Amino acid sequence: MTVPGSHLNDVEFIGMVQPREQSEIHPPHGEAIDLGYFRESMRVHDEGGFDRVLIGWYSNGPDGFLLATDAAAHTKHVGFLVAHRPGFLAPSLAARSYATLDQLSNGRAAIHVISGGDDVDQARDGDWLGKDDRYARTDEYVDILKAIWTGTKPVDHEGAYYRIKGASPEVRTVQKPRIPVYFGGASEAALRVAGKHADVYALWGETQAQVREIVGRVREEAARYGREHEVRFSLSFRPILAETEEAAWAKAERILGRVREVRGQAALGPANKAPANAGSQRLLAAAERGDRPEGRLYTAIARETGARGNTTALVGTPQQVAEAFLEYYDLGVTTFLIRGFDPLEDAAEYGRTLLPLTKRLVAQRIAERAAHRVAAE
Repeated sequence: MTVPGSHLNDVEFIGMVQPREQSEIHPPHGEAIDLGYFRESMRVHDEGGFDRVLIGWYSNGPDGFLLATDAAAHTKHVGFLVAHRPGFLAPSLAARSYATLDQLSNGRAAIHVISGGDDVDQARDGDWLGKDDRYARTDEYVDILKAIWTGTKPVDHEGAYYRIKGASPEVRTVQKPRIPVYFGGASEAALRVAGKHADVYALWGETQAQVREIVGRVREEAARYGREHEVRFSLSFRPILAETEEAAWAKAERILGRVREVRGQAALGPANKAPANAGSQRLLAAAERGDRPEGRLYTAIARETGARGNTTALVGTPQQVAEAFLEYYDLGVTTFLIRGFDPLEDAAEYGRTLLPLTKRLVAQRIAERAAHRVAAE
């Protein structure tokens, strides 16, 4: 698999692009697609050294495939992690769509499988399955995707959710044997499917104890399929950087104040509403330990927003946050998905400082481990 992070325990960085400026402190405005902003965001990530960008799936948002196709024509290096909810396209059509994107981008496509953690949001697109059924459908869906991507003859499938006869594998992926599968979801049903299918399991920014626990659980599930050493892990944070630690924490408090000001405009909803998805519940569990539960971790914004999305931050100087990343790297995390509250400006700053600092620390750690192995022989 051509997944950064799979060789020599190196590190992968993923950014996130939106089709217009928006975040918890920038309420969306104007048309749903601001093409100039979108292409500038892609340029910043491409030139900033990010390995991939996540293009999200929203029931009220533009089509991610088409956004990625436009991005592929205006970038040179960065890959495209396109989020996808099983159930709205036939898996055979989705397989061709991703293979087509992989061809058009010369091997830069990846899929982020999200089964959906919010019944209300699923219903907006006409999906009425319960959560456990959605994950059962996802299991079957990804089976079909993989069969088509790696097949050499027409694919048949008969299951509880899909019946397919003679699906063509003619549209091949550039990446061999197939494109990478990233996977999100923290419920028990999600972990079972992740253990079977995920090349990279994605979780939101939690305490080190929480990360250690869920990494172990996913590996246990993966062991059922003999792939406990194959699955890798991605962690999502919102780094808040400044030249000094004091300035960084002051910046974090200003962002929190702005979140409170624009809550209604940013459609964040009430902070006291219990989230439906397990990932948000885990972030709120971390927030119960206080706004600064450990080290650089800052959970106040997650608490304030009801943990809608990845809303935990790491706060400090670029060097301090890079060192915090290294601590998570030592727990088995090799991918970091990062985005800022000022999306464009922060992405540029990450590319200038945070990415090279973290890569340098990881390279040093790899060298240290190699030296220890040699000394032990």
